[in-house]
Amino acid sequence: MQEDLLDILCCPLDKHDLELEATERDEEEILTGTLTCTECGEAYPIEDGIPNLLPPDMREESPA
Repeated sequence: MQEDLLDILCCPLDKHDLELEATERDEEEILTGTLTCTECGEAYPIEDGIPNLLPPDMREESPA
């Protein structure tokens, strides 16, 4: 995920801003991390550079 996408992404539940916590990145993009809504606190995972912005009840848990 490109960090500048934060300018256009918002929480799908309440349309508020998202705060980024990157756990792994390379020179060009964020590979893993979390996007957290500044209003409701819902967290959305970033895996393999792809943010999963589905509402919590629609997400598939990744195999452990």
